[in-house]
Amino acid sequence: MAKQVKTIGVLTSGGDAPGMNAAIRAVVRTAIHKGLEVKGIMRGYAGLLQEEIVDMTSTSVSDIIHRGGTILYTARCQEFTTAEGQKKGAEICRKHNIDGIVVIGGDGSFRGAGKLSALGINTIGLPGTIDLDIACTDYTIGFDTAVNTAMEAIDKVRDTSTSHERCSIIEVMGRNAGYIALWCGFANGAEDILLPERYDGDEQSLINRIIENRKRGKKHHIIINAEGIGHSASMAKRIEAATGIETRATILGHMQRGGAPTCKDRVYASIMGARAVELLCDGKSNRVVGYRHGEFVDYDIQEALDMTKDIPEDQYQISRMLVR
Repeated sequence: MAKQVKTIGVLTSGGDAPGMNAAIRAVVRTAIHKGLEVKGIMRGYAGLLQEEIVDMTSTSVSDIIHRGGTILYTARCQEFTTAEGQKKGAEICRKHNIDGIVVIGGDGSFRGAGKLSALGINTIGLPGTIDLDIACTDYTIGFDTAVNTAMEAIDKVRDTSTSHERCSIIEVMGRNAGYIALWCGFANGAEDILLPERYDGDEQSLINRIIENRKRGKKHHIIINAEGIGHSASMAKRIEAATGIETRATILGHMQRGGAPTCKDRVYASIMGARAVELLCDGKSNRVVGYRHGEFVDYDIQEALDMTKDIPEDQYQISRMLVR
């Protein structure tokens, strides 16, 4: 028989993402509604190992759903990647009577969650990353806000790029995944989209398209470059030298992680947070909550980590047809 969970901990780990606060709020209030105690673990696994653990009430999460970032703060923790660190974390959970944890983060955070589960702490993961690179889910907390932030910034760069008849390379985040770049390429009407999953490094073809577009009357050329390719500044110098067209690089950077979450990020994160508590109450552990084909679902953590994900080929081909 599954052990009854009486006290739930919640932490955020890895990179922050808009909507994490909505998920925290949902975890806390759903747990309290079900008669459970809730403890907030500050600064991810690093805070767990340092016993930075606070009691949380319904009031603790008042007026946070609209805020970006995470009220629990976040950090990366090398110690928790070791067997000793993981065992210490489980012991600290037991010391504080925490028998279930909701971990909000990405793949690395889920690996840590899986280790805690194996050590007897019921653990549920929520996909919190702007990169949309978790294979078991079509949605990750923060992506919708991040891609809208990037889209709005790129619109502004396009205005000045057009005024000066420039080529502009705009680098967006995403780690080794190209989803933010692909979506912005569509939404911003970019002339070129460079994705880690598809870019073959043929810079000469890129240069040729810029020259051809200028000959047929194009006054600007927008290139969306994914973080996984990078080197936007040096690329801009080479393009300007080859084409004679003024070329500027803009790296949007961590602005994409901040800001008030969109409606979608608030609603989906809230549903996922509530679902995580329900799974713990049902005695479940070692699960990741996801969103697939219009439904909220859950997977075994290792199964989720073993899944692979690629840019949808049909979307990529459509993007190729539309860039001109």
